[in-house]
Amino acid sequence: MAKEKEQKELTVEEKLKALYELQHVDSKIDELRILAGELPQEVKDMGDEVEGLKTRLSNIETEIKECETQISDHRVRIENANASISRYKEQQDNVRNNREFDNLNKEIEYQQLDIELSQKKIRNFTTELEGHQADKEKTRKDIEEKTVDLQQKKSELDSILAETKNETEQLMLRSAELEKHIDERLLTAFKRIRRNAHNGLAVVTVERDSCGGCHSKIPAQRQLDIRLRKKIIVCEFCGRILVDPEIGK
Repeated sequence: MAKEKEQKELTVEEKLKALYELQHVDSKIDELRILAGELPQEVKDMGDEVEGLKTRLSNIETEIKECETQISDHRVRIENANASISRYKEQQDNVRNNREFDNLNKEIEYQQLDIELSQKKIRNFTTELEGHQADKEKTRKDIEEKTVDLQQKKSELDSILAETKNETEQLMLRSAELEKHIDERLLTAFKRIRRNAHNGLAVVTVERDSCGGCHSKIPAQRQLDIRLRKKIIVCEFCGRILVDPEIGK
C-alpha cells in the first residue's frame, strides 16, 4: 500500500524523469554487458587461432619428417644401386658369352636410371623440405606473437570484467530503485518497448523536431505537449516514450 501511495503522489513529470533516468541507467548496463560479451568471444577466437596454428605446426613437422624419410630412403636406394652396379661389372668380367654380358649391361643401365630417378626425387624433396622448414619457422613466430597478444587480451578481459562487475552491480541497484517509483503498468510498457527496440531505447528525446528513436517527424503541437510534461506521450510510428531534451537537466 505504501508503494502504491508513493506512486500515486508522483506527477507525470516525475514519472518521465524517472523513466528517462531508468533508460540512461539500463542503456549503460547494456553497454557494459556488450563490452563484456564481446571480449570473451574475442579471446576465444584468438585462442582458437593459436590452437589452429599449433595444429598447423604439428602438420608441418609431420611433413618435414616425411620429406627427411623420403630423402634418406632414396639415398639408401642410390647406395644399393651403386653396389649392384659394382657387382654387375665384376660379373661382366667372368661372363661366358655376349648374351650374359648384354643382360648384365641392361641391369647396370636400369640401376643407373634408378639412381637418376632417386637423385631427382631427392632434389624435389629437398626443395619441399626447405619450404616446410620456412613455413615452420614462420608458424612458430606467429604462435609466439599470437600467444603474447592472447595473454594481453586475457589480462584486458580480466581487468574489464573486474571493473564492470562493480559498476554493473551499482547500476543494477540504481535501476531497481528507479523501478520502485514507476507504476507497474508503465514499467511493463517500458520493458516491452525496450525488448522490441533493436537498440534497447524505450525513452527518447525529441531531436530536431523528430523522434530520437525512429527519426519520424513530430508535429509542433505534439512537441508542445511533450515539453509541458503533463502526460505520457509515445511516438505514433515506433511506440517509444517521448521526452523533451531538457528533462535530464
